[in-house]
Amino acid sequence: MWCKRALSGGDMCYKHQFYGIASHRCVQMTPTLRCNQRCRFCWRSFEHEVVEEEECPPETILAGMHKLQKKALAGYNAVLDNTVTEERWREALEPRHVAISLSGEPTLYSQLPDLIDLFKRNGYTTFLVSNGTNPEMLARCHPYQMYVSLDAPDAATYHDICRPLGDYWERIKESLALLGSRRSVVRITLIEGLNDIAPEKYAGLLQDSASTFVEVKGYMYLGYSRYRLKRENMPEHEQVRDFAEKIAAVCDYRVVDENRLSRVVCLGRVT
Repeated sequence: MWCKRALSGGDMCYKHQFYGIASHRCVQMTPTLRCNQRCRFCWRSFEHEVVEEEECPPETILAGMHKLQKKALAGYNAVLDNTVTEERWREALEPRHVAISLSGEPTLYSQLPDLIDLFKRNGYTTFLVSNGTNPEMLARCHPYQMYVSLDAPDAATYHDICRPLGDYWERIKESLALLGSRRSVVRITLIEGLNDIAPEKYAGLLQDSASTFVEVKGYMYLGYSRYRLKRENMPEHEQVRDFAEKIAAVCDYRVVDENRLSRVVCLGRVT
């Protein structure tokens, strides 16, 4: 949706507003479809989980990326679609950013550090989005910006919402502790009636992480999450903003930006 809007000269994803990433020049990809959590808010189908796979080497992923990005853009050609601007169409064919976040948990891909380094050598910036369950792998990765999800203020809530295949809560806290040494974001997906509790506990975890930014983003009632949650679990932007302010009130973060359409509030660390 955001890519189409950007190609037409319209608005871009909130990541452009917050971090300057142009939606039409960003490739969303994943090096693995496997995941070690079964989050209730995830849009993916766990009923069709990949049982086994053969890993592609980083070079194969890079070589196929342009071809597959062009295929994803099929039908948006400026010649065929008069709503698409020629300039943005040509830019879209030369992506400069890779968001490693589409599906699955990327740290389960054994060659992830090499893949990120390969992207960097070829002139791409990278966002790496992780559930934080594999801190040893995250410590070896050096993307332009690292995301770690924090979807609960405590272990009990985490197990209820994220339904991990192992006991990863302490490992997530280890991953959070890595963030102070790099450009980073903690992502909180706020679900009304489930994890919109104990803002002071979130604040304590964020304070310890020393992450550059925090995103408090409302859960969206999309995909297969509709079989696990209800529309009423999707908070309005005002609720997201209110919860973000409650977190900020008890830690060294302050609201620096927000996007009402995406129901997301960005907090920045006060230094």
